Amino acid sequence: MKITIRADNAELADLIRKLQIAKKPFWKAIAYELAKPRRRRNAVNLSKLELYAGENVLVVPGKVLGSGHVMKKYTVAAFSFSESAKSMIAAAGGKVMGISELYSSNPDAKNLVIIK
Repeated sequence: MKITIRADNAELADLIRKLQIAKKPFWKAIAYELAKPRRRRNAVNLSKLELYAGENVLVVPGKVLGSGHVMKKYTVAAFSFSESAKSMIAAAGGKVMGISELYSSNPDAKNLVIIK
């Protein structure tokens, strides 16, 4: 599928291009979600992440917001995080990373879940 990149953010445009050429459909789906206009991009609260937390890495193709409580230790990868979300995840012993960092460490897309 052809994705038109309309991002003003150079970092976002580079990430979308890198994910588009990936061989795994998971990364192409993330590129598709990130290429959406900003008003249609996903914003997920911690309370929703708490429902899906487990052994898998949670991938949010958008922004993670700090509304909710973190009771479990989990790893979250997203394009951006609010400061309160970062601090709450880190305080619970979880790990916060960017999507590009996750792609570099796990190009095979093993044990990843997209949260919208």
